Amino acid sequence: MNKVEIRRLRTGVPGLDELLGGGIPEYSFNLLAGTPGSGKTTLAHQIMFALAEPDRRALFFTVLGEPPLKMLRYQQQFPFFDAAKINQSIKFVNLAGDLLDGDFDRVLERIAAEVQAFSPALVFVDSFRSVVQSGKGADAANGGLQRFVQHLGMQMTGWLATTFLIGEYLTPEAESSPVFTVADGILWLSQQVHRDAMVRKIQVVKMRGQAQSLGVHTFRINDHGLEIFPRAVVNSGPHISFPSDLRLSTGVPTLDQMLGGGLPAGYSLLVVGPTGSGKTVLATQFLAEGVRIGEPGVIAAFEKSPNQLLSMQLSGLVSSGQVGVINTRTLDLSLDEILNDLIVMIKRMQAKRVVIDSLSGFELTLASVFREDFRESLYRLVAVLTGMGVTVLMTAELEDRYTSLSFSSYGNAFLADAIVMHRYVELHGQLKRVISVVKVRGSDHSKEIRFFEIGDDQISIGAPLSQYRGILSGQLEDE
Repeated sequence: MNKVEIRRLRTGVPGLDELLGGGIPEYSFNLLAGTPGSGKTTLAHQIMFALAEPDRRALFFTVLGEPPLKMLRYQQQFPFFDAAKINQSIKFVNLAGDLLDGDFDRVLERIAAEVQAFSPALVFVDSFRSVVQSGKGADAANGGLQRFVQHLGMQMTGWLATTFLIGEYLTPEAESSPVFTVADGILWLSQQVHRDAMVRKIQVVKMRGQAQSLGVHTFRINDHGLEIFPRAVVNSGPHISFPSDLRLSTGVPTLDQMLGGGLPAGYSLLVVGPTGSGKTVLATQFLAEGVRIGEPGVIAAFEKSPNQLLSMQLSGLVSSGQVGVINTRTLDLSLDEILNDLIVMIKRMQAKRVVIDSLSGFELTLASVFREDFRESLYRLVAVLTGMGVTVLMTAELEDRYTSLSFSSYGNAFLADAIVMHRYVELHGQLKRVISVVKVRGSDHSKEIRFFEIGDDQISIGAPLSQYRGILSGQLEDE
C-alpha cells in the first residue's frame, strides 16, 4: 500500500503555520472555536483571502450571526481583504432562512447545492453554533445534529473541500458537541482578562496527521489582522557552542581584565546597580565594541524611548544599520511577542550581541497576567537567546543600601552566567562610582572593587578601592 501524502495549505496568518506543523491539511474538517470577540471570524477571513484564488475557490456560509454585508463592512478594513476576489474566487451565502425551522436535512441540501454549483476547494460555515442552537428540539434529541455533522464532514471530504466551522463554544458545550469528535483539526481562541490587562490566546487542541506546537500561545489583532506569537520553548537539542577560550570584549579593557580576559561567548551577563551608575553606558560600549569587530547587535529598550537612545552613542550605530533597536515601551506585551520580535531581528541582522535594558522595565512592560510568572519568563528569554548563540547583556536597577549586598531584586541572579555590579561610595563629601565582578561561571575573575568614571559616553576604570581604608559611617578616607 502506497503512503498517502497530505498537502499542507499555508494559512497566510503570521505564526499560525508554525503552530500547526506546516499548515492546514488539505481536505481536512476543522473547527475554529472560542469565546465571543476572540477573533474567530477575522481568523477565518484571513485564511480564506490568503488561500482563495481562481483555481481554489472559497464558499463562505453565514448562518444566524451577523449578515454578510455587515460582516464584510468591518473585514474590508484589513489589508488582507481583496474586493476583486468577491464573487470570483470567494462567494458568500446566507443560510439564515434555511435554519429557521431547525431542519438539518434542508440545510445540508442547500449547502450541497451551493457547493456543486460553485465547486469550492474551501468551505466556511459561520457561525456553526447557530446550527447547534437551532437543533435543540426533538430532532436534536433523536440524533439529528450528530447525523448532520457526520454527513457534512463526509460530503466535504468527498467534494475535496477543506472545511472550517466557526462557532462560539464554552468548555461544557465543547465536551458534549459531536463536532469535536468528527473534526480533524480544532483551534481554540480565547481572551484572558487579569486586572487591567487583556491578552488573547490560541491553542491547537487537535490536528490529525501532523505534529503541532503544544501549549497556549498569545496573539494580537492589529491593523493587519491576526498575528500569532508561538510560545518560546527552550530547544532540547544541541545548542550552538563556542570554544571555552573564546572571549568577547566589553569595550572596556580594564573590565575585560577583571572578567578574566573578557566575557565568554554565548554567556548572559547581568549588570546591576543603582540609578545613574552607568549600566546603559556599559551596555552601549558592549554593542559598540561588537560593531567595531564586525558583530552586529540588537537592543531591546524597556525604559528609554528610541529617541532617548539615539541621542547617545547608539545614534551612529543604529543609523548605519549595525545595531537594531526594538521599542518595547508599549504596555501589556507578552514574553512571546517580545521574544518573537527579538528573534526576527537577530536572524535578519545576524546579530551576535543582544542587550536587554532593563529587567525592571521588562517586568513593567509585560501584561499583568504574565508578571506573576516573571522568573519563568526571564528564564525562557535568556535560555532561548543564548541557545541561538548570541551573547546577552542585561541591566537591572537595584537600590544601593551601602551596608548590604544584593545582586537581583527578583532573585534571578542564578540565571546569569556572569554578574558585574555598580555601586556608589561616599568619598570626601562626593559620591563615587565603583565596579566589581561578582561572578563568571566556570572562570576565574578579579575580586577587586575599582573606581570608575563616565565621560563622553565612555566608562574608564581606575584604581582599586583597596588603596583606601577606614570605612567609618559611610566615609572612605585616604590611606
